[in-house]
Amino acid sequence: MRIALINENSQAAKNSIIEASLRKVVEPMGFEVVNYGMYSADDAAQLTYVQNGILAAVLLNSGAADYVITGCGTGEGAMLALNSFPGVICGHVATPLDAYTFAQINDGNAISIPFALGFGWGGDLNLQYIFEKLFCEPSGGGYPKERAVPEQRNKKILDGVRAIAFRPLADILKDLKAQDPDLVKGALAGEHFDEYFARDCKDEAIAALVKELKG
Repeated sequence: MRIALINENSQAAKNSIIEASLRKVVEPMGFEVVNYGMYSADDAAQLTYVQNGILAAVLLNSGAADYVITGCGTGEGAMLALNSFPGVICGHVATPLDAYTFAQINDGNAISIPFALGFGWGGDLNLQYIFEKLFCEPSGGGYPKERAVPEQRNKKILDGVRAIAFRPLADILKDLKAQDPDLVKGALAGEHFDEYFARDCKDEAIAALVKELKG
C-alpha cells in the first residue's frame, strides 16, 4: 500500500511529526509513505484544506496513492473537501477508536485528523495509536464482527449511490480551473509533486489531465 501524507497551511509545522509517526507504524507493515507536504509553514506552495481535497482526489483516482492521511485544525474542513470528490471516502478521525471503526465499518481510503485539537504533550503517541488501529487489520472487516455482512452490504450501496451522485473527476477539475485557475494549479504545485506523481501515477488519462491543468 502506498500512503500519501498531505498537510494544509495552518498545520504545516507538524508535518515532520506526522510523517515520523506514520512511518514508524506502517513501514514495518511493508507500506510506503509518500510525503506531499506542506513541509513547513514557509513553503512556497501554500495548500488550503480545499486544495487538500483536489490533491487527494488526483492521487487516489490516478492510483498514485492507495490511501491519504490529511487533516486541518479541526479536521472537518479537510474531510468535507475530500468527500466532495469521486473516488474518495474520507473519515474524520480524532482517536484510535475512530480509526479502527472507520476502517472496519466504512472501508474508506482517506482520513482527516484534527491536528490543532488536543495536540499537546503525547500528540505524537496519539498519532501512532491512530495509525496502528487504522491499518492493523484489512479494511472492511466489520465491527463488531457479527455485523460484517450488513456493513459490507451498506458499503456497496454507498458506493453505488456515490457512482450516481458524482460527475467524472476530469469534468470537475476542468470546471474548477475555469472558475479559479489558481485553486487547481496551486493544489498541484507542491515542491515534490511532479517527481512523485510522475513516478507513481497509474492512469495515463489523469496524467495528461494534470499536465494540462498545470499548463
